[in-house]
Amino acid sequence: MEAHPPTGNLLTVSAPSGAGKTSLVRALIERRPNLSVSVSHTTRPMRPGEVDGVNYHFISKEAFIAAQKSGEFFEWAEVFGHFYGTAKTEVASRRAAGNDVILEIDWQGARQVKAVCPESCCIFVLPPSIADLESRLTNRGQDKPETIKRRMDEAQSEMAHWPDADYLVLNDEFDRALTDLTTITDSLRLRLDYQSEVLASILDGLTPR
Repeated sequence: MEAHPPTGNLLTVSAPSGAGKTSLVRALIERRPNLSVSVSHTTRPMRPGEVDGVNYHFISKEAFIAAQKSGEFFEWAEVFGHFYGTAKTEVASRRAAGNDVILEIDWQGARQVKAVCPESCCIFVLPPSIADLESRLTNRGQDKPETIKRRMDEAQSEMAHWPDADYLVLNDEFDRALTDLTTITDSLRLRLDYQSEVLASILDGLTPR
């Protein structure tokens, strides 16, 4: 009988807007095919270059609230006046197949995930400085000045929640930050509980009966 793969790990990656979270996760996925990003649902407008079903599942506020009330979301939060949520079915199916799942969510969502799934790994990505964060938000040219100001006002409040994380990744130099993130994800597959399932047949032959 073919062995069933161990349940995949669940990771959350949080960061203030502009810290480089999405770029880091995208590069990580290219390095590690066993990792996948769960596509969240959101009520915010689609930005230039985004694709429905790839970046987010874009839905109406009414549809989101209905799904939330019926218990369809693993976690959800309101950020900058828009709702974000992760569907339970998407996370469960990917983990059951043995794939590690990454949720790109804010600290509120990460806290909810940790409460429901204590074994999840919470990672927080930090910018090197407030000035650098503002520069990144301005240079990406996606938001109006008033939006950038609002995001900067929220950034320090968001980053105050870094003690909730299991790991901190400083995105000062991209390649180094990516290496740190890769190391964290690799280490999760070397934990005793995970390896004991992967190596079950070998361990059985190495230990006395």
